[in-house]
Amino acid sequence: MPASSCGEVDDIEDLVSSQDFMPNERYLGKKSVTVRARKRQHADLPTENAEPQECERPTSIIPGTQTIYIKSWGCAHNNSDGEYMAGQLASFGYKLTDNKYEADLWLLNSCTVKNPAEQHFRNEIEAGRKLGKAVVLAGCVPQGAPKADFIHGLSVIGVQQIDRVVEVVEETLKGHTVKLLGRKRQNGRKAGGASLLLPKVRRNPLIEIIPVNTGCLNQCTYCKTKHARGELGSYPPEEIVARAVTSFEEGVCELWLTSEDTGTYGRDIGTNLPELLWKLVDVIPAGCMMRVGMTNPPYILEHLEEMAKVLAHPRVYSFLHIPVQSGSDAVLACMKREYCRADFERVADFFLERIPNMTIATDIICGFPGETEEDFEDTMNLCRKYKFPSLFINQFFPRPGTPAARMERVPAQEVKKRTKMLSELFQSYKPYEHHLGKIHNVLVTEVSHDGKYYVGHTKAYEQVLVPKRPELIGKMVTVKIISTSKHSMMGKPLSSKTEWPSPGLAPPLPQGKVSGVNHTSESKESSGHAIRYSLALLIIAVIARVIWLIF
Repeated sequence: MPASSCGEVDDIEDLVSSQDFMPNERYLGKKSVTVRARKRQHADLPTENAEPQECERPTSIIPGTQTIYIKSWGCAHNNSDGEYMAGQLASFGYKLTDNKYEADLWLLNSCTVKNPAEQHFRNEIEAGRKLGKAVVLAGCVPQGAPKADFIHGLSVIGVQQIDRVVEVVEETLKGHTVKLLGRKRQNGRKAGGASLLLPKVRRNPLIEIIPVNTGCLNQCTYCKTKHARGELGSYPPEEIVARAVTSFEEGVCELWLTSEDTGTYGRDIGTNLPELLWKLVDVIPAGCMMRVGMTNPPYILEHLEEMAKVLAHPRVYSFLHIPVQSGSDAVLACMKREYCRADFERVADFFLERIPNMTIATDIICGFPGETEEDFEDTMNLCRKYKFPSLFINQFFPRPGTPAARMERVPAQEVKKRTKMLSELFQSYKPYEHHLGKIHNVLVTEVSHDGKYYVGHTKAYEQVLVPKRPELIGKMVTVKIISTSKHSMMGKPLSSKTEWPSPGLAPPLPQGKVSGVNHTSESKESSGHAIRYSLALLIIAVIARVIWLIF
């Protein structure tokens, strides 16, 4: 496919500290806040086919007494934003609920990467309005398209304004429309975003998601996220490390680093990703693990040696998500991905050769505008070569306002055909069969989708299902692989002896409570008891055995 088939396209350029003030005082001096009164309507209950309407709300409310439903779509960064907003609302007194029908207000945190995700978001908006709920919008959709018709009349919290979510919720509950879409700056440069020190309600109390930067350096022709998140803005390494230390103290045993492109971290503040990772490795307790988020090929090439050393560290998952998107150089040029197939292969081969059992996950877009059958066959060959154990297959969706939306489309039936072919290739191999009968240490942190098992991950971040026994959650467990499937393995714990990931780790916190755990140390008490009575070595051994059983 000649480069000219792409067509000529343009680049994509298109409160915790304040909670001691009254709500009206908090708006003083904040020029980015606009408040408009909503039209009053009768409070009749809407019928099944009723038009969306604003419900009448009292002009005087007691802040912090209402119930909030929060829904997040999309990436780990978006989910972290949702957790921060939940933490602020919970710390201010609002009750969080997973039952949207009992909530007074819906906070909908959107993703703009794909059309289906945005459509789910829009459907939820309509459902909330029909039910007469107060609705606040957040995330990349309203930030990237603030004048969209379906946003009109609703409150909006920008991706860099999540630290002011309490203000927006308060005013929305009063019947006002509030829009906060400004960009933050620090010392003349673009800031990374809201403070990492904000309170947080984690969806999973054992996993801390830390955004290391916002925005990116690419100008991919299909990407709408750049419109919302903007240019690169990195958090200072000391703030990230401090957040990690606090998280481990609160009982977290798994750390996820996330951003739109972790490989670009630090380029705007004079540092880089490997330097940050080594600082984090120093504070990861024994038995805890860290997962490095998605990175694009161009920005990891210059750090291959150091990244390989970090990913081989026993407390870092040997896993990296590196989206290739296409195996064709012509298509990659049309996407403006800023690398070629050989660059991706160099990154993949380097890690696979140097790190035992390294896992590389990747993304493919099928049917990008101008993609020929030969281009698609290049993609198929790339996937045959690497047999990626984790492969995210996406049909091309034109996102409004992006250059790719103006390019000539591949016929829809052909896009579906290519998607089916790649999916069949992916389903044709079983990446975990060679693990059958082997012994692995897995960190157990999640519940399976069907709710029947706990989920742990190997050093290579491969998914292992274990019995749903309370003593296993949050611990590093030695298992024997007794069966394998396409996406996971089944592990049999070899003994009841497990390891606490950190000295003060507590059982999972109930959802809806702000993270924070008070720790005790039974081991110190027992040790003092042993010294106090000057027990003989045999008795000390017995006490140690008792302590081991308690833990």
